[in-house]
Amino acid sequence: MKKQLILGLMLLFTAGAFAQTEMPTAESVLKKAYAQASKEKKKVMVIFHASWCGWCKKMDASMAEPALSKFFTDNYVIAHLDVLEQPEKKNLENPGAADVMKQYQGDKAGLPFWFVADTKGKKLGDSQIRPEGAALDTYGTNVGCPADDNEVAHFIKVLKGTSKLNDSELAQITERFAKNKPAPRPAAAKPAATGSR
Repeated sequence: MKKQLILGLMLLFTAGAFAQTEMPTAESVLKKAYAQASKEKKKVMVIFHASWCGWCKKMDASMAEPALSKFFTDNYVIAHLDVLEQPEKKNLENPGAADVMKQYQGDKAGLPFWFVADTKGKKLGDSQIRPEGAALDTYGTNVGCPADDNEVAHFIKVLKGTSKLNDSELAQITERFAKNKPAPRPAAAKPAATGSR
């Protein structure tokens, strides 16, 4: 009887440990974010990422810098959804996140993919550059973590249209994200000329 009690307790604690490591569903993450945004009168920025994604980490680090983080947290509720993990790390994914990514035209975009929505989930902007006049429900070219001039300009355009950020704050964000631009590669050395003159 004592062995059964001990075994039962061990199974209970083990099940509890596994339950604590399960990722919340995309639906629950978004529901919580939309409710908080509604209460705080903010927009929701949803960022899709994965543990292997270096540009995802760069995006988060850029937004979290002390000089900038308040700009984002004053205007947005930030929600992260994990997708596209390697098979051995599938347990890190939020169940249903891939479906949400597809719903918001991010399934062909790569990572990070992000969008800004109102408190009802209506997309107001995202990380895809589209031809002038194209609808938000079409596919474009993903900027991911903005770095190049046109990517940063797109990011700023989305922020300007979905927040109360002023020109000075947007300029600071522009300056920081421009630092994400990869350094130019050195030109390849030209082979020595052969032959005689």
